[in-house]
Amino acid sequence: MKIDDFSARLKDSILIADGAMGSMLHEAVGSQRCFDELNSTHPEAVFRVHQAYIEAGAQMIETNTFGANRHKLAPLGLASQVTRFNHLGVKMAREAREAAAREVLIAGSIGPLGVVRQVRDLPPEEIREIFTEQAVALEERGADLFILETFSDLEELLCAIDAIRSFSSLPIVAELTYSEEGTTFSGTRPRDAALRLKEKNIQAMGVNCTLGPQLLLPILEELGAAGDLPLSAMPNAGFPKRVGDRTVYPKSSPEYFSLFAREAAALGARILGGCCGTTPEHIRAIAEAVKTFGPSRVFEVSAPAETTPEVSRAAARQPESALWKKIQAGQFVISVEIDPPKGVGLDRIFEQVDKIMAGGKVDAIDINSGTMARVGMDAILLATALEARGVETIPHLTTRDLNIIGLQAILLGAWAVGGVRNILAITGDPPSLGDHPETSGVYEIDSVGLVKVLARLNEGADWAGKTLGGATNFTIGAALNPVADDLDYEIERFYKKVEAGAHFAMTQPLFDPEHWHTFLKHIGGKPPIPVLAGIWPLTSYKQALRLNNEVPGIVIPERVLKELEDAGATARDAGFALARRMLDWARTELTGAY
Repeated sequence: MKIDDFSARLKDSILIADGAMGSMLHEAVGSQRCFDELNSTHPEAVFRVHQAYIEAGAQMIETNTFGANRHKLAPLGLASQVTRFNHLGVKMAREAREAAAREVLIAGSIGPLGVVRQVRDLPPEEIREIFTEQAVALEERGADLFILETFSDLEELLCAIDAIRSFSSLPIVAELTYSEEGTTFSGTRPRDAALRLKEKNIQAMGVNCTLGPQLLLPILEELGAAGDLPLSAMPNAGFPKRVGDRTVYPKSSPEYFSLFAREAAALGARILGGCCGTTPEHIRAIAEAVKTFGPSRVFEVSAPAETTPEVSRAAARQPESALWKKIQAGQFVISVEIDPPKGVGLDRIFEQVDKIMAGGKVDAIDINSGTMARVGMDAILLATALEARGVETIPHLTTRDLNIIGLQAILLGAWAVGGVRNILAITGDPPSLGDHPETSGVYEIDSVGLVKVLARLNEGADWAGKTLGGATNFTIGAALNPVADDLDYEIERFYKKVEAGAHFAMTQPLFDPEHWHTFLKHIGGKPPIPVLAGIWPLTSYKQALRLNNEVPGIVIPERVLKELEDAGATARDAGFALARRMLDWARTELTGAY
């Protein structure tokens, strides 16, 4: 379809889009690992959904390809199916159109790459390649236009637009999704999004998903006030809830959506449809509500849409932990690392920590979190117990065991209830290493993402950009491996952690100062944040041999291995002597040691 023809159509009338695809397919065929795969395995179910929406009055149907990109399909072993799934998605939509009694447009649906993209920051060229691959498949099979939907990151949406415009002249509808507070995931206001989007060659911009009809209206109003493009609006049925193994949406009435359609049209919406939880009945109600709309007709709205409040974030502050204050004062800081107990007893931990702290030379206790994916007491909870005894802690927090909601919840509790002021953000060892290899890790984000989560909490906002009842002020630690096999990649990730908000770093155990010097040469000077060196007192030659050969990220020089082997029964003494030399060295070149 030509851009001019599409723009002319939006100028003179409202285009009725379809509603939810995923929730409709779930009703028809049950839970699936990937709804895009149904284009191949259950094409008749996809066809029936399209047909139902067309019969309800939809003039534009979206292909069942929302997640059919390489980035989302690869973890399922389906990366090679990108072209096939997108071709089949268009094929099903075309078959439904051919069976219709009137003209229907086919919009090639393209969704975001997912939360992983937002926190791991794939290179822009790779993002463009992924979107281009999907868009090419959709266009070559016969899509009339593209709809980019449910994007929560403006930069990713702009990248997808650029990818399409690198080869295509089909119309583009670009939609972001917003929180209740009127911001995208990355904190972008609708007016700011509109100013950026109208600079692109797109034919409509709008909002879809996340919000129900009434909360979506003020977003639409702000978009319209800032831009001169036609608007699209596709709300959810409302907020879902979990019932057994199903996600269930509220039964918003068609009458409710009819009211929404009139209000949205009055605000400038020229494409109206639905998102998660909506059905053909909702689309039928929208179509009926606006069927008499024309350029000379303006709907009256009984009351102005409620203004969405601005999101206010706390100004950047210096962390308040005693550890950070010592670092800022130029003091060499020392932490001692402990493992949480395997059971429920804490007496031995308390006794050991009391002995460590009694000498007055240790500033904090850092606590492993499920090292080697083995079960032990939670590091955050153990930290709260030690904080209650007056011991400063640095609990490790992994992204393996909790999703983003759970990570934020435990961090808020650690700050407000547990008195924890320092956190070391790590990705965590995979479950396959540990006692429960049959389980799977969560890993919605990695350590870079966790640093971002912590930085946002320090600003008084959650991951979705919603304001909180106050801000944390964690000192954020990040892991660093100066002896990584792929040192360039390790340095790239290190700088991403710094950019995300890390205040200090803790290295993997170092057994030779030259390893640190090599790292400094690679980064071209001093590290951008304070660094604590990891120091491990070796106790035997066999222990050192195992660590060097079996534990990822640990490198023990051959001369050290030989020294321990030659020491025989006194290997422990040799290992501790090396640790003392490394500690003395760290005092001359680093901020601290653990």
